[in-house]
Amino acid sequence: MPVRRLRSVLAAAFLALVIPIGLRAQEPVTVIRAARVLDGTGRTIPNATIVVRGTRIVSVGPNTAVPAGARVYDLGSLTVLPGIIDAHDHLAWHFNPQGRYHAGNDGETEFEGALAIAGNANETLRSGITTAQSLGSREDKALRASIASGQIPGPRLLTSLVPLTERSSPDTLRQLVRQRKQEGADVIKLFASKSIREGGTQTMTDEQLSAACGEAKAVGLRSVVHAHSAESMRAAALAGCSQIEHGVFATPEVLKLLAERKVYFDPQVCLVFRNYLDNRAKYNGIGNYNDSGFASMERALPLAAKAYKQAISTPGLDVVYGTDAVAGAHGRNVEELVCRVRDGGQKPMDAIVAATSLNARAMGMADSLGTVGAGKLADLIGVEGDPSQSIEALRRVRFVMKNGQVFRNDR
Repeated sequence: MPVRRLRSVLAAAFLALVIPIGLRAQEPVTVIRAARVLDGTGRTIPNATIVVRGTRIVSVGPNTAVPAGARVYDLGSLTVLPGIIDAHDHLAWHFNPQGRYHAGNDGETEFEGALAIAGNANETLRSGITTAQSLGSREDKALRASIASGQIPGPRLLTSLVPLTERSSPDTLRQLVRQRKQEGADVIKLFASKSIREGGTQTMTDEQLSAACGEAKAVGLRSVVHAHSAESMRAAALAGCSQIEHGVFATPEVLKLLAERKVYFDPQVCLVFRNYLDNRAKYNGIGNYNDSGFASMERALPLAAKAYKQAISTPGLDVVYGTDAVAGAHGRNVEELVCRVRDGGQKPMDAIVAATSLNARAMGMADSLGTVGAGKLADLIGVEGDPSQSIEALRRVRFVMKNGQVFRNDR
């Protein structure tokens, strides 16, 4: 290689090494002080100071020294905890300008729909949800990109894109899994049972579930399955699927099977049902949102609480936190955590751990999210009160940071 060319290559290599170091040195330093930190693992750190450089946490501990030139957020009596992770959301679901659930050709323009979806994302982030897994809609891909680029505020978004149903053969399901992977899906969503409004009976065959979940595993994706009946839950677990949603009709036997198979379980106690019932007039008459469907949701409330109590008392079963938030529920996601404690009998700290570090592990993000610790992404929220003592404190979010950027500060 000629000397001049060698010098040019070496110079370029030097700059490639040096410039990132210089940029890192210029990354902003932020310090957050609070009465206590719940670190996401069940531990409480009193009188804590968190040091953030750029997007990541550098240190956390009591009475840590403040670096020179740092921007300081003194949150006083607030409690800081990791940003909440919702494992089951539907950010694209919204009400149209006429106040009805948007479910097709109802006269809504693309611009009106985009504004509504962006509003859902913003409200969800401001409520303390810094990561959400949407299961799933075609619109999620553009929403994920807009949030990631900083065009609109919203939680970090994972999506299944369009879910898969029983209308495809096993071979076609394998092909569709590969297609979703190419399209950019983060996870595969399957419908293995009917909705709760139609009784929740199994729809996908064992062969279909094995094909879809097996192919998802082969291409490196998790598989999340909508399943209400014990039969559909059992089939999904035996098929090697990663996570099961809902499970209103779960039995102790099938919950034990989930624990044995290391399948994550995401039941809902109240928010999704109460949201539909509270917004009945906005849904009624659309698809299976009818008198029979709403009656089914009324009946599901005590069943869901019973199934949840059984789930959290099943040894070895990892019960994650997902809301199934649809139109009308965005920004109220933490109500599901309140119900888990109040109606489901869970300890507040256990509910918090499920919504932070356990969810991060279930979604394959534990290396960067779910706990307050050195090296983790700076996703932090501050609330009035101590949610480990009274879970209702999560309703009083006053500070939200995602990736080291402050999106809400009401102090």
